[in-house]
Amino acid sequence: MKAIVFALTALWASALFAQAPAPPAEHAAHLQKLATLLDLTDAQKTQVQAVLQEEHARMRAAHEQAMVSGTQPDLQQMQALHQQIKQETLQKLTPVLSAEQLKKFQTLQEMHGEMMHHFRHGGPPGTAPPPAQN
Repeated sequence: MKAIVFALTALWASALFAQAPAPPAEHAAHLQKLATLLDLTDAQKTQVQAVLQEEHARMRAAHEQAMVSGTQPDLQQMQALHQQIKQETLQKLTPVLSAEQLKKFQTLQEMHGEMMHHFRHGGPPGTAPPPAQN
């Protein structure tokens, strides 16, 4: 299960934080993996895809707005905005997913967040950051 979650979160990270938009095939693969992990029905797939696409667009817009403003965005403000968007996404998914599916989704989100933190700060979970070079 951890290997599947690792692959999913790596794919999720590349889709959410890549400079260029991920190709449609990558989005489709991501949704299919998520659908498998959460055991989504066809109707749920459609609804989840719409909610996640909206989340992705809002996060990308926030990053783009920060970049074009010409000022260095405050890290805490950006983190708060991301957290707010993620909370709103959960609220939108609550009527779509069963309690068990929602719990799995939240676990995947948490694991994704941990992985992103580790990748930004030195490597995958369980590895030490690289030594400082002089």
